[in-house]
Amino acid sequence: MEENFFERVYAIARQIPEGRVTSYGAIAKALGTARSARMVGWAMNASHNMDDIPAHRVVNRKGLLSGKHHFDGTNLMQQLLENEGIEVVDNQIVDFEKHFWQPMMDL
Repeated sequence: MEENFFERVYAIARQIPEGRVTSYGAIAKALGTARSARMVGWAMNASHNMDDIPAHRVVNRKGLLSGKHHFDGTNLMQQLLENEGIEVVDNQIVDFEKHFWQPMMDL
């Protein structure tokens, strides 16, 4: 079951547009498991060797780069986001609402 859940998480994560971000909770809600944001986080942590999963585009519900310590290098997550035009200050996305991608609405 866990592997299937992870695959469902990755299917959504692959669709996050460049220059946009979503949250662990938004992915969980799109999967019909609103209380499983933590499991989405586990799935994202397990995806770091998968080049087709844009894990850097998944942040916490306040726009904080809560998973940044899972990336190689001190600021890799921030650098990847900034390369896509997303400004990050103090580990938080500036204009989070503007960049937020809602899987429930956009899929």
